Amino acid sequence: MDEKDKTKRIVFESTAHKHAKLKVRLQYDSMTQAEFFRSLIEGYLTKDSKILEYLQEYRIKKGKDSKRNAKIREKDNKEADDLLNKFGIKDEELENIFDLIEEEFPDL
Repeated sequence: MDEKDKTKRIVFESTAHKHAKLKVRLQYDSMTQAEFFRSLIEGYLTKDSKILEYLQEYRIKKGKDSKRNAKIREKDNKEADDLLNKFGIKDEELENIFDLIEEEFPDL
């Protein structure tokens, strides 16, 4: 298996009640737990606006963020996207850059 293809496990704990509710909802929606979490991770990493909006609301509701910080983050993300577009850097090229960094500094 090539270094790029290595997989990592993502594990966290929840209550038995929440786990049971999740299993029922996933079965209703014809999804596995792995598929569900992979889809959320993919949406987060590709900056899906619906997922980012939900997480922003969640952070504010839980007191982990302020509306001011959310606006700053939104402005920063827009500027970053504008710079990537300005220099013609596509997602695939950006991914390659991160892969090179990971090869050079595997402990990061």
